[in-house]
Amino acid sequence: MKFEDLKVTLYADGADIEGMKEEYRKGYVKGFTTNPTLMKKAGVTDYVQFAREVVKEIPDLPLSFEVFADDFATMEMEAKEIASLGDNVYVKIPITNTADESSIPLIKKLSAAGLKLNVTAILTLEQVEQTVAAFAPGTQNIVSVFAGRIMDTGVDAMPIMKKTAELCRTKPGTLSLWASCREVYNIVQADQCGTDIITVTNNLLAKLPNLGKDLKQLSLETVQMFASDSKALGFSILK
Repeated sequence: MKFEDLKVTLYADGADIEGMKEEYRKGYVKGFTTNPTLMKKAGVTDYVQFAREVVKEIPDLPLSFEVFADDFATMEMEAKEIASLGDNVYVKIPITNTADESSIPLIKKLSAAGLKLNVTAILTLEQVEQTVAAFAPGTQNIVSVFAGRIMDTGVDAMPIMKKTAELCRTKPGTLSLWASCREVYNIVQADQCGTDIITVTNNLLAKLPNLGKDLKQLSLETVQMFASDSKALGFSILK
């Protein structure tokens, strides 16, 4: 399979503003997602300033920014503040808080108010079903299932992702998303599942030119890499 054969939409996952702008300029990424962990890794110190800069630099593609609060009252206020940043902004709401209390009541409330939501940290079909049911008719939403984390437990995520795509299609305006992509092949798997979107980090996006590459050619390039690195080391095995 080649890149142009893919039906799944690629979103870039990260919080490095320069990296986001670079992927935006390339043109094949159709949206961007962030989360608190990625912001910490990127060294973001001012959430609102960062989000405003992203909206300014990427005004015409979907952008997902996550709430930081753990209590639902504060989550609601944060969600409204995030949504006010731009018409292309989706508010990421975790499926539960840290006490394992369901976010579904808040999701229903925010959706009824017309906010674009991206419900995140989903790992079970029950959570998918509850989330899709919570969305108000006519709203735009994303259901982010952490397929990579599911597979980290030794469970095949593909049946879950196929069913997720089916469930999302029952609510017009709701898109399924394969989160926690671990390798380029996950993009192929997401495509096979009928998933609408897959989030991909910049280091994996850099590997997209390998998609569909002839394996014999890749073997040669690997040997050439080893030879180049051996020369750069300057070592000698034979004395």
